[in-house]
Amino acid sequence: MAGLARLRIPGLGGWSDDPLWAGVYDWTVEHPTVGGALWAAAVQSDLRQLYAAAAEVGTLVPGSRVLDVPCGGGVALRGLQPGQGIEYVAADIAQAMLERTMESARRRGVDDQVVPRIADVGSLPFEDASFDMVVSFTGLHCFPEPSRAVMEMMRVLKPGGVITGSTLLNDSGLRHEPMRRIGRLAGLLGPGCNGIEVVQWLHGQGVAAPMLARSGAMAYFRGVKG
Repeated sequence: MAGLARLRIPGLGGWSDDPLWAGVYDWTVEHPTVGGALWAAAVQSDLRQLYAAAAEVGTLVPGSRVLDVPCGGGVALRGLQPGQGIEYVAADIAQAMLERTMESARRRGVDDQVVPRIADVGSLPFEDASFDMVVSFTGLHCFPEPSRAVMEMMRVLKPGGVITGSTLLNDSGLRHEPMRRIGRLAGLLGPGCNGIEVVQWLHGQGVAAPMLARSGAMAYFRGVKG
């Protein structure tokens, strides 16, 4: 994933560091009123869809294993319940992100269930079929090889397991093209993908009926591994 750092705007940093944008993103998610307005204005997306998608983590039974990649600052932890009895593996390429995730886990009272791991999504250090759920919110558009990331996430997912997440799309219209270009110049965005590609990648990895819901520049995907 070092390729993400090839171009940077001074002061923003790349994902292997702790870029300014990461803190802004986390703040908007944790402040739904103001954050929701900012999401609507900036990317024409409904932040409540992120909350609804993350809430599925809270439906897992004790003993389940979840992989969150990239975990970032831990925004998906809002779905994890205290005392739920699952193992939540928070994986990211940046140590700073893992530290912020663990801070969030402690605030939420779920740190006893969270295991931080440094990991490259292009080559995940986990066994095949070892997780009941894989979550990847606002991640695919950051990866240098999003199709390979999907392959790896599906590899570690058990048959019958759920993959869920979100990504910025390349085919959301010209309105969002300046954002995509600036993001790539800053080293924060990879080549990205369009909605058809996301569905095709999931289907090609064993998801019979991938679901994709568009929300402005963002799309939420979900599927069950056959």
